[in-house]
Amino acid sequence: MDYRPDAGDARFLLEQVLDAPTRLRALAPFAEVDADLMGQVLDEAAKFVGAEIAPLNAVGDAIGAHFEAGTVTMPPGFADAYKAFREAGWPSLACAPEDGGQGLPWVLEGVLYEWLTGANHGWTMAPGLLHGAYECLKHHGSEALKARYLGRIASGEWLATMCLTEPQAGSDLGLVRTQAVPQADGSHRLSGTKIFISGGEHDLTDNIVHLVLAREPGAPLGPKGLSLFITSKFLDGGVRNAIVCERIEEKMGLHGSPTCVLRFEDATAWRVGEPGRGLSAMFVMMNAARLHVALQGVGLLDAAWQKAHAYAQERLQMRAPGAARSAAEADPIIRHPAVQRILDTERGWIDGLRVLAYHTGLELDAARHHADAGRRQSAQRWCSLVTPVLKALCTEQGAGGASRLLQVFGGHGYVREWGIEQHVRDARITLIYEGTNEIQAIDLLVRKVLPDGGAGIQALLQELAQDVDALADHGADTAARLQDACRLTQELVRASRARAALPFEAADDYLRAIGLALMGWAWHRIARAPGAAQGRWTGPRHALDLRVLPEYAMRAGIIRTQCSAAGAQAA
Repeated sequence: MDYRPDAGDARFLLEQVLDAPTRLRALAPFAEVDADLMGQVLDEAAKFVGAEIAPLNAVGDAIGAHFEAGTVTMPPGFADAYKAFREAGWPSLACAPEDGGQGLPWVLEGVLYEWLTGANHGWTMAPGLLHGAYECLKHHGSEALKARYLGRIASGEWLATMCLTEPQAGSDLGLVRTQAVPQADGSHRLSGTKIFISGGEHDLTDNIVHLVLAREPGAPLGPKGLSLFITSKFLDGGVRNAIVCERIEEKMGLHGSPTCVLRFEDATAWRVGEPGRGLSAMFVMMNAARLHVALQGVGLLDAAWQKAHAYAQERLQMRAPGAARSAAEADPIIRHPAVQRILDTERGWIDGLRVLAYHTGLELDAARHHADAGRRQSAQRWCSLVTPVLKALCTEQGAGGASRLLQVFGGHGYVREWGIEQHVRDARITLIYEGTNEIQAIDLLVRKVLPDGGAGIQALLQELAQDVDALADHGADTAARLQDACRLTQELVRASRARAALPFEAADDYLRAIGLALMGWAWHRIARAPGAAQGRWTGPRHALDLRVLPEYAMRAGIIRTQCSAAGAQAA
């Protein structure tokens, strides 16, 4: 029951639903990228993930990473799989050709990492931050730092980490205490402890690069005093840097990924970017990581769905309601409405979330490369507003959906033999890291919607409403939901002026409401694509319309009740 990526589904969504080849050819770096090339990349990625990465999932969970005397040994097979991954060129898929990359669109890398996570979440944590580190250094690093690190990060020769969290500084990074003391040669000496560092120590590569938030002497307290530094396990000439792995955490899941406590003892490092601009430089990495985490949620949900679907086809139980009498006294449980409801509902989530995530990947490329400044601005608006929605929506569904799919197995799902319980354990962390889902909701409403009075999100929703064919099946409902989300935003903006705490109380419900409105649009796009009116797409679409999208009215009702209360209180 190993995970198997479906390149056919990915091609359908990219080509028929999102018209990705046409959109990408409008961007100068991807003028030669057509459907055939995209299909070849996806086909090869599916083969590699299915053959090399998926079979290691169970052993990674059972044996896990091993810590001894400051060193970490990865589970059996992990190092060989990473070597094959690097030699095949997968780390450099979306990196620029001048840095040794293949120069392909980000959306292809996004699909690859979705599949890698579905196949083996623990293993995928190792290369998962490569592209974020690459983008951060490319945009903010000096020429000397780029010459030393960029090519090795792009190729995957050296893996990378992101060192933010400290024992006293989690979501509030303004509390970071790690110090960086400047030296006469232009370097700095890092001292401090960082926790929750994925892949902080391992035996997959000869060297490990760390991007570290720290404070220079005399820097102001709070987030404005933070700068970003780059350091590595080994310095030039093979000299061991003063970085110590104190331990790895014993975790609920992700046993194949070492989550490290790192202690920096006057470690040699170099500043990346301007003093006091560490958070802005790091957020280049964080935003890429958040979109990757969203796709982790989709990959884990798909992996759980594949297992549940396969089991439901084979498991025989009592005759399904309405089944014709025959010699058999039992039917496969997939014929039972209770099981089919679970499978169709989660399948509807998987397909809709994929459309939103792949569309965001295409917009990310447009924001970077489109020749028209207005088009770049609208694409950046989409990425800024939708990334926190996706991170929260996809991971919430990845964890919750995996738990619901475990139900298909009954008691067998609760034992390790069938593998579904691992997905439930592994998926839970995605709601927490790279900014908890509560922080994503606050980021959306408080930092991105309220400052411009909701103008940006309303413009985005209006554009989607205009994209909807109101005469198509459920088109009027989809358009009405998007228009109502605009009105809901206006009401929330007005009420927030009367009560300062309201946005923080309503943020989770608002993010969920926007996410459901976007899901309706995504499935409208799927439904009007050629070939989607029949076959496997019909059951999930029906389940989405019946069991998922009605939640929008509930969330909107909660928010409107809070807005009314805020108005009454102000009066």
